[in-house]
Amino acid sequence: MHTASSAGVPARTPGIWLLAGAALLGGAVAVALGVYSAKHKPAGQAYFTLGFSGTLNMKAWLATFVVAFAIVQVVLALWMYGKLPGFRLTPPWVGSAHQLVGMLAFVTSLPVAYHCLWSLGFESDTASTRRFVHSVLGCAFYGAFTTKMVCVRSHRMPQWALPVLGGLVFTILVALWLTSSLWFFDHVGFPSF
Repeated sequence: MHTASSAGVPARTPGIWLLAGAALLGGAVAVALGVYSAKHKPAGQAYFTLGFSGTLNMKAWLATFVVAFAIVQVVLALWMYGKLPGFRLTPPWVGSAHQLVGMLAFVTSLPVAYHCLWSLGFESDTASTRRFVHSVLGCAFYGAFTTKMVCVRSHRMPQWALPVLGGLVFTILVALWLTSSLWFFDHVGFPSF
C-alpha cells in the first residue's frame, strides 16, 4: 500500500525497497558466478560423478531430479496458499514438506552447478547458442534463487513478490533443463546413466 508524501507523490513502502535490495543482491550473485565461470580455466574433467558413468550423465539426471522436486514444490505451494483445485483444507505438514522439497532441490542442484562452473566454465562462444543460453540461464537461476530466498525471509515484501519470484525461479530452471538435460537425453539416449 502506498502512502501519500507531503509533495502529493506516493511514497514507496519499505517492502519495495527491500525487494529492490534483494534483486540487487541476486543480480550480484548472478554476475559473480558469470564472471568466475568466464575467467576460470575449465578443468574439463569431473571431480566426482556420484556413481554415474560420466559428468554429463550425472548433470543431466541430477538436473532432472531438481526439476521433479521443483514441480512437487510448486504443487505444495499451490496447496499451501489454497490455490490447488479440489483441496480446500491445507494440512499443517504441507509448509514443512514444501521447505524440505525445496532444500532437496537446492542441494541436488549444487553438484550440477559446481561441475558447470569448475569443469566446463561459461560458454561465451555464441557459435553454440544452446550452450551460451544455458550458461546465462545457470547464472540467472542462482541470482533469482538468492532474491527469492531473501524475500521468503522478509514479511515486509509486497504480497505479489514471492509468487512472481517463485515462478521466475521455476521458469529459469525448466529452461535450464531444456537446454541441457533434454538436449543430452535427445542426443545421447534415454536413460543414460
